[in-house]
Amino acid sequence: MAVTQRPAGSVVIVGAGTQGRRLAFMWSRRGGTVCLVDLQKKQLEEGLSYVKQLRSAALDSGQEYGEVKVAQPDALETILQDAWLVVECVPENRALKQKVITQLDSWSPACTIIASNSSSYGISEIIEGLELKHSNRILSAHCYWPPETSAIEIMGHQHTDPNVISLLMEQSRAHGFSPFHVKKDSIGYIYNRIWAAIKRETLLALSEGVCSPREIDAIFKDVLKTPKGPCEQMDVVGLDVVLDIENHYADSRTGIPTEPRIYLQRMIESGRLGVKNGSGFYNYRSDAVETGNELSTANL
Repeated sequence: MAVTQRPAGSVVIVGAGTQGRRLAFMWSRRGGTVCLVDLQKKQLEEGLSYVKQLRSAALDSGQEYGEVKVAQPDALETILQDAWLVVECVPENRALKQKVITQLDSWSPACTIIASNSSSYGISEIIEGLELKHSNRILSAHCYWPPETSAIEIMGHQHTDPNVISLLMEQSRAHGFSPFHVKKDSIGYIYNRIWAAIKRETLLALSEGVCSPREIDAIFKDVLKTPKGPCEQMDVVGLDVVLDIENHYADSRTGIPTEPRIYLQRMIESGRLGVKNGSGFYNYRSDAVETGNELSTANL
């Protein structure tokens, strides 16, 4: 298959956190310029360092990567004038995402594609009630864990230009993603709808005292041959993020049980956020006798 021509201009990524820095690596793989924007200078410095780490570890070591620049929000309006794509990767807060999308729509040229990387809010939910100039170029482009996991789910809303979806599908594939088109509004897209049910039943089983996190992970990996079990995966994502997503599902659908959210809330209140702070279902602190040592959840 012929490699498609890269659109003229840069890719701008708003948010240099876990997802933003990984996307900077992916979108710079074909030589294009990527601009990583964040309010915190430390995030930008760490983001650049992480991109370098990913490039050093990449199998395509001979690849001619594009430049990754960094900037703070006060330069965003100027930077956007040369962008063919801008992706928001701000925290999973609907009001914040609405503010950012509105600003991007106001400042970007009409031809710039605007994508949200939200994991739980579909683009229809994000733009609901907003006054936008060019809503036809706005869509969701949700990734998981690039480059290790290459899946990207692309979902428009009722007014998204089909040509915009086709272009982003094409360019995503050319940059090493595995794109999937979500053809209708779907809270959780494709994979997260299925994953949400697994997380919820895991938490429900734990809240009922059926088994321990280690036992759940062990049987899950034994049957499905996956590298991580549900509890390990939730620790990686962050238990606070998992709770935010669960709350969103509960607000949007009927019949969602409360016990999993109560269980998560108690874990968070006891100081367990997962890998990010060294303590979740397992202990990740360097002073632990064994990394990944299971923590007691008997009293939760």
